[in-house]
Amino acid sequence: MTTTVLIVDDDPVQRRLAEAMVRRLGFEAVVAEGGAAGLDAIRAPDSSIDVVLLDLAMPGGLDGLGVLAELRKAGIDTPVIVQTANGSIDAVVNAMRAGAVDFVVKPAGPERLQVSIRNALQVDQLQDEIRRMRRRASGALSFRDLTSKSPDMARVMRLAERAAKSNIPVLIEGESGVGKEVLARAIQGSGDRRGKPFVTVNCGAIPDNLVESTLFGHEKGAFTGATERHLGKFVEASGGTLFLDEIGELPLDAQVKLLRALQEGEVDPVGGRKSVRVDIRLVSATNRSLLDLVKQGRFREDLYYRLNVFPMTLPPLRARREDIPDLARSFCARFAAEEGKRVRGIAAEAMALITRYDWPGNVRQL
Repeated sequence: MTTTVLIVDDDPVQRRLAEAMVRRLGFEAVVAEGGAAGLDAIRAPDSSIDVVLLDLAMPGGLDGLGVLAELRKAGIDTPVIVQTANGSIDAVVNAMRAGAVDFVVKPAGPERLQVSIRNALQVDQLQDEIRRMRRRASGALSFRDLTSKSPDMARVMRLAERAAKSNIPVLIEGESGVGKEVLARAIQGSGDRRGKPFVTVNCGAIPDNLVESTLFGHEKGAFTGATERHLGKFVEASGGTLFLDEIGELPLDAQVKLLRALQEGEVDPVGGRKSVRVDIRLVSATNRSLLDLVKQGRFREDLYYRLNVFPMTLPPLRARREDIPDLARSFCARFAAEEGKRVRGIAAEAMALITRYDWPGNVRQL
């Protein structure tokens, strides 16, 4: 998708010059005749502004510093490049303190403007990724963090938003690597359990003889090797969300106990004398068809109906190729920062190549 640059300038000649240059550089251009009009364009519900090119000196109305102050007050973090006619150091310093990411002196050359816009996009992508990781760690990831241009993904997210408003069990189906856990975290972060524990269990990675202990806990001495008391994942997640990944891999005897825990709202620790009450929101995920497993006798039908209250299917990455460029840029910004590398962007040829590829491992492989 083409980057959109909003040009905010009260001088019609400067607006036209900047608009022509921005379009010549391959970006989309939107113009605003002053600070107030620029703020309206950014705040619009359907706004697709990626970068703002903002004139600092706009007499008679809201000037550049005023626009920056309003953006900060509203919590809008669209990157802003300020333009100044005289290159005053004081003006530039004040603008950078107010939140601008870069500045150019009028009339800016195309090379300088191109570098500035690309740098602003990189800063924005990295900051977005950092904010997303922080929200994920704090249990506050939301659907705004899962923005997608795919109609199929949009339908899934509308379903997930509905699911987030209640505590009914959710079943997420989809190939390995499509982002089932990320969607589960967004469901939690958008509901009344936001910020509460989010406990993940990969059912396919637990040895059969430890499934019951892992999920429901055990008392000290309950079996050989039980040298101390273990609460279990259900108790750890109480008050929050329990995410059971690859639920289809659970052994049949563990499925019986899971069904009882869901029906009764309590678990029986191994070796324990009494049940423990738990309050969890259950989200399950599978990369296989649970209905097929039921027909094969490998998954309990009664448990299937208990889990399948609110089903949704995440599409594979090859079915939503329009999301690949944004995902790639986001990952590129994160890993460049982690590795201490300067990456200016992804070449058009490289982006075309990765967009055409089928990605059998989906987002995880990308």
